[in-house]
Amino acid sequence: MKYKAVIKQEGDWWVGWLLDLPGVNAQEREYEALIESLKVGAEDMPVLSDAEGLALEPDIPEDARLETIEV
Repeated sequence: MKYKAVIKQEGDWWVGWLLDLPGVNAQEREYEALIESLKVGAEDMPVLSDAEGLALEPDIPEDARLETIEV
């Protein structure tokens, strides 16, 4: 599965959340650890029939970027 993730750096921390799976978010000191935490969160969520594409108009902060992660 592929999910859209909003990723941004806040000081010494990386924060991110999955647009397609509300409630899956993470905060880590390293970018790679953040991506791994988001993947684990996605794996722990109940399976949705069509998770890809649920967020049609995402609200992304100006200082963040949108990425796709594969679980």
